[in-house]
Amino acid sequence: MSSLEEARELVANDDRRDFEFAERGFIATRKDPVIPRDTAEGNAYDLSAYEFLDGDAADTVNPSLWRHARILTKHGLFKVMDRIYQVRGFDTSTVTFIDAGEGWIVVDPLTSVEAARAAFELVTEHLGEKPVLSVIYSHSHADHYGGVGGVTTPEEVAAGKVSIIAPLGFLEEAVSENIIAGPAMLRRARYQFGLTLDHGPCGETTCGLGPRPSMGQISLIAPTVDVTHTGQEITVGNVKMVFQLTPGTEAPAEMNFYLPEFRAVFMAENANLCMHNLLPARGALVRDSKAWADYLTESIRLFAVKSDVMFAAHGIPRFGTEEIVDFLMKHRDAYKFLHDQTIRLMNTGLTPTEIAEVLKLPDVLAKQWYNRGYYGTVSHNSKAIYQRYIGWYDGNPANLNPLPPEPAGERYVEAMGGMDAVLKLAAEAEGKGELRWAATLLNHAVFADAENEQAREQLASVYTKLGFESEAGTWRNMYLTGAQELTDGVAELMPAAPNADVLMAMTAPMLLDIAAVRTNPDKASAANFSINIELTDRKETHLVTVANGVLIHETGVVDKSAGATVKLAWMELVLTLLAGMPVSQFKETIVIEGDAALYETLTGMIEAPTPNFNIVTP
Repeated sequence: MSSLEEARELVANDDRRDFEFAERGFIATRKDPVIPRDTAEGNAYDLSAYEFLDGDAADTVNPSLWRHARILTKHGLFKVMDRIYQVRGFDTSTVTFIDAGEGWIVVDPLTSVEAARAAFELVTEHLGEKPVLSVIYSHSHADHYGGVGGVTTPEEVAAGKVSIIAPLGFLEEAVSENIIAGPAMLRRARYQFGLTLDHGPCGETTCGLGPRPSMGQISLIAPTVDVTHTGQEITVGNVKMVFQLTPGTEAPAEMNFYLPEFRAVFMAENANLCMHNLLPARGALVRDSKAWADYLTESIRLFAVKSDVMFAAHGIPRFGTEEIVDFLMKHRDAYKFLHDQTIRLMNTGLTPTEIAEVLKLPDVLAKQWYNRGYYGTVSHNSKAIYQRYIGWYDGNPANLNPLPPEPAGERYVEAMGGMDAVLKLAAEAEGKGELRWAATLLNHAVFADAENEQAREQLASVYTKLGFESEAGTWRNMYLTGAQELTDGVAELMPAAPNADVLMAMTAPMLLDIAAVRTNPDKASAANFSINIELTDRKETHLVTVANGVLIHETGVVDKSAGATVKLAWMELVLTLLAGMPVSQFKETIVIEGDAALYETLTGMIEAPTPNFNIVTP
């Protein structure tokens, strides 16, 4: 049975339980489906974008993904249980409102200020006006804190009216993740989330974890209360919460919590409506599948066995102790199976691609909807586990120093008898349904000659068919974005504007690390100097040394023999080092002692990354 036939059979035998959970407690949704942006043209979100999912699956969407997307995109205000409410479908993530008596505890306030504000307005409209007492960030990814400015303000937090609760290490991880490799990750995120695709049966059909992320303004307010250990209790209003730290699972800083009075457990992003990814397609540090499984075991013992309701940061709640325990056990077992069997096969000599080809979850796990590969997949996750333990190299010397795609493509095409022969072979493979082989052939053809329109069109056709078949929302988006760029070229999007909240939360060593990875080596190799940097508003000193083509920085060090000492405020450092603003624009405020030209030499060797680089073409 093919994977597509298996998906059709599963959908045909669906017990509709997830649909019932998704619809339970619905109160209302927003009257105007469009949530406009505050500071730019366009919409932050459009709730009507997924209306095409009403009815039976289109032939151009895997029926399993279609079913899944219908559940993920049900939008509005839902009553989970007495005093616990969620707004779902306003973003890729879900925001929870817990009634704490005199006000609300807001859990994971979405990606953008606009989406979070719209959710809060919907709550206020139907449940009455109450202040926010506390905001909880369950973990350090932007879709779980970026909208905080839509439910509270820095002034309210500074005045002690609102607390911000987060796991230990949250701020460092929230600021540092994606910064060093941010430009590459953002470019690849276009593929993972289908950001340039139209919503629709021939385009983006969710990312598999949730709807497309909202595209508004991102905010960040620093935590005021750290959760430092499992078992820590915090009371807000009349609600007591018991926390479980789960670092290194879905995020480097993450936590679940239990509400004893409610017999309810919040599972953050550690338990989802799908298999999660251990290595996002956009890129990240490889996550620890064994730790993930072990923390789920702990969650079951600590909380699930005494819970009647489970809710989370994505997806839908689950109800009933037996249902919750069974869900968490089988969800845990999927991650543990992946870990253990990948290692077993690795230790028999199988390579990542070979493991991915043969590893399958047992039916008892694979046929659970919440273990299906809508976001992460068995194929990608097994490769991530291999990489975590022994790296990218599969041990075969042929792969130790392979040719780059362009010369490899040219030689493959030549060896197969030229471009016409390759295109013919690819067409025959496509006709037989051998789409992976056709994609391999045509990828070589495009990298051998990117101007060959027939090669590009054939490869776009193959990617489109692969996308339409994919059960994973991420795979669908990546195939269809590849097809789009082959036919239409790369969309010249503006690089993401620096977020003021994140910039203010960043440390100087983080900023200087960014400067180091953006340093032009030719310019740096021609220089040899050191500069003292004194941040006047932060009362910090840093020594920057450039030699041998490398930028080195040290904190709390002053070198009296340095060529210059630069005294400036934090934002002046940001704007001159990373934003490309000339030092001369700040001549009234930046004070330079010594050789003033050295700081301009430093800023001149730091270059902006390329946000729209090619992926499917040379």
